[in-house]
Amino acid sequence: MGALEPVVERENGGAAGERGGEEEAELGGADVKDVERGEMGFEEREVQTNPPEEPHMSRMQRLSATNPLRLVINGGTRAATPSPAHPHPHPHPHVRPPPSPAHSQPRSTPTPQQPLTTLSSRAYTNRISLFLFLLHMVVAFGLVCFLVFKGVQGLFEAGKTKRKEKRILEHFLPQIEVASLLSITLAFTWQKAVRVWPKFMVHVILWSSFVMSLSAGILLICFQKAATDGVGVALIGFSIGNGLYSCWVSQRVGFCTKILIKSLEPVAIFPDLNQPTYWMLGIGFLWMSLWILAVIGALNFYFPALTITALVLSLAWTAEVMRNVANQTVSRVIALYYLRGMQSNTQFCFQRALSKNLGSACLGSLFVPAIEALRIVARGLNLLEGEDEFMFSCAHCCLRVMQSIFKCGNGWAYVQIAAYGKGFVKASQDTWELFEKQEMECIVDSDMTSSLCFLTGVCSGSICVIVAAAWTASVHMKFTATVSLLAFFVGYLMTRIAMALPHACVSCYYVCYAENPQNRLFDKTIADRLRLIKIGRDVVVPTPRVPRRFA
Repeated sequence: MGALEPVVERENGGAAGERGGEEEAELGGADVKDVERGEMGFEEREVQTNPPEEPHMSRMQRLSATNPLRLVINGGTRAATPSPAHPHPHPHPHVRPPPSPAHSQPRSTPTPQQPLTTLSSRAYTNRISLFLFLLHMVVAFGLVCFLVFKGVQGLFEAGKTKRKEKRILEHFLPQIEVASLLSITLAFTWQKAVRVWPKFMVHVILWSSFVMSLSAGILLICFQKAATDGVGVALIGFSIGNGLYSCWVSQRVGFCTKILIKSLEPVAIFPDLNQPTYWMLGIGFLWMSLWILAVIGALNFYFPALTITALVLSLAWTAEVMRNVANQTVSRVIALYYLRGMQSNTQFCFQRALSKNLGSACLGSLFVPAIEALRIVARGLNLLEGEDEFMFSCAHCCLRVMQSIFKCGNGWAYVQIAAYGKGFVKASQDTWELFEKQEMECIVDSDMTSSLCFLTGVCSGSICVIVAAAWTASVHMKFTATVSLLAFFVGYLMTRIAMALPHACVSCYYVCYAENPQNRLFDKTIADRLRLIKIGRDVVVPTPRVPRRFA
């Protein structure tokens, strides 16, 4: 009630003071109600009063002309009655009343606020992709059940088929099941270690994947079989590239570690944030166990190579969808915390990822791995720049095409899909526009988080290969190459699902920072990095090129 703060000192004579006291006593209760109504809604009440008999006033301070509590009624001056602690002074008959508040200027005009983007979209995203995935799951489930039935049926048939089925069950199935158990154990271990010791684990992931893939490749070559030699050479070639990559990104490790540590801080606020990932790992383990039995049944079915290839592609898509469901669940919880300061219910976000945003997860799971792989190939072709104009043009043309496609479909889109319920393509475009607006393309393009999650999967797969291949070679050498490939595949997929949580946290940190850099939850890590890049004191490592003299 700042408008009632001016104080009026009155000097009353004996009779005038007594009459004034009586009037105040009569209207005391009504005065309190007037003030309360004025504070809540600025509602005034007309009260008929008679002017006092010439009171003697030593000093008079007028209220502001913009005071909404002062009224002029029938030539008399009235205001909403003040509290008893500040009695209303009777006006002097010669004092000019202030103008009516109806003709005065308002004290303040509220600034219109732009409406916030809705965070509770009820529309299903990418329905065609959702329909195709559900149709695929129905067909895959039917095929898996049929192949499992064929595998069991072969055990009861006499002759060669029965002997083959028993041999497969004895020397093939145990190694793959053990690889599945080992993979889910490694998945939990990797995620826990990354959350507890992020700075140390960045270096461990880079070099352990190099060591394990190299060891697995050497082990397979030692068996001196054509099939195992091919798989071993592939693993050794990958390990060499892994080692070169680890050396090349050494300048990025410090910044990557800072972002990883900072982005994992909100995880402690949500103790149940890991539950969706655990559910996905459990469902994935059960489905892979059933899938392994289907592979055994496919070995005794028509076109076994084609059937097993179809099963592998189906499992890859399904596991990627599981990973992105966990990714979207974590992304919504963390994004709402960054953007609105909300502590969301993890179970509700999980249900939303499994229903309304499942179509976007299906579409992204189908195209993002392919787009990123082709983008890596385009960057590799860009290394061929030399004197050959044709190769130069083809390399840059492929790179530009892949950059354009990447803007319409990238892994950063899952944050806006989870937060705002956008479609996959729209979310990809909007997210990249945010990065361009904040001039963050160079930083997000050189981020190591996705590479670290990929290398953890490779490391787990290599460990499964070492265990399964050594076991299989001692009992049945013929199955070694096949068991090694399946063990690597299972170990890789399970670990990728588990690493969805740290990947989602880092993605939310970048995307939410690009949307609101002034948010108090963000520190100056990204801003300082951008400033150092602009002034030339820090350089993002460019894509290496072959020197012209060697081209």
